Amino acid sequence: MTGKKAVVLSSGGVDSSTALAIAKGEEYRVSALTFRYGQRHQREIEAARQVAAFFRVEDHRIIDFDLRAIGGSALTDEIEVPKGRSPQEISQGIPTTYVPARNTIFLSFALALAEKLGAEDIFFGANQLDYSGYPDCREEYIRAFEKMANLATKACVEGKSQIKIHAPLIRMTKAEIIKKGLDLGVDYALTWSCYDPTPEGLACGRCDSCQLRPP
Repeated sequence: MTGKKAVVLSSGGVDSSTALAIAKGEEYRVSALTFRYGQRHQREIEAARQVAAFFRVEDHRIIDFDLRAIGGSALTDEIEVPKGRSPQEISQGIPTTYVPARNTIFLSFALALAEKLGAEDIFFGANQLDYSGYPDCREEYIRAFEKMANLATKACVEGKSQIKIHAPLIRMTKAEIIKKGLDLGVDYALTWSCYDPTPEGLACGRCDSCQLRPP
């Protein structure tokens, strides 16, 4: 281990689990951060637990807050989750599964934890090639947040720290992400992607996230 600390956003999905594997492969001491934010697909939280255990992450924190109080998304409100969309439809526009400012909120928690732990590195499994149009998964957004982070925290202003947001998957296709993860030993059977599980807890197979997940 290098002794370097990193905070990794971990949703239990394919991308975040691959990002976690990359951080572990680079010998960071990982603190994984998962959120129970009122999402309808809370099955992902158990997946995040399993992935953290698989990689022997000793510091895995699950933070609770409720974005249902704001709503505005098919994941946190009484809005139908899109199903059965074609690849062309998925690639166009911003879908109703976009949660207002979600990644900004997630990264802000990660930044706070990083400052508290003395970590300079945050890993985020954002991807702008095989993505569903989310504006907060773009490279320019990540660089802007990184710039803000280095202006907004005591450790950075005092010159004790320099925050780096790592988005190692940002320009990778889903196939490339899976290959990278398999090379690093990710067990994708532990991960979860579905936005709208059945009452029995099974993946619906028809939402955008299910369709983007490789078979």
